[in-house]
Amino acid sequence: MSVSDETGTVTDGIIVTDAAAAKVRALLEQEGRDDLALRVAVQPGGCSGLRYQLFFDERSLDGDVVKDFDGVKVVTDRMSAPYLGGASIDFVDTIEKQGFTIDNPNATGSCACGDSFS
Repeated sequence: MSVSDETGTVTDGIIVTDAAAAKVRALLEQEGRDDLALRVAVQPGGCSGLRYQLFFDERSLDGDVVKDFDGVKVVTDRMSAPYLGGASIDFVDTIEKQGFTIDNPNATGSCACGDSFS
């Protein structure tokens, strides 16, 4: 089940805002690839214990959770999915900052860089 609202499409996993989906779509068009998905993963590391990884991937792994956000495929591996339930991925483009951000309600703490959490 998915529901659209002002911030994006809400599903039972990750939430991707319209701005983030549009940026992913633009990057894929720039690369001339329509066979890639945005993979969101959680890996050990960073100053808080866990860190996010976002990258384009053509692989399909056993147990992947795949969601479609207005034509953009977002993939999470089965080990990362529990850490990312309800997490919101956005894209900001301001004079101070440009890039993808992740707001994760499952994180109990994070570091100043915003790339690591616990």
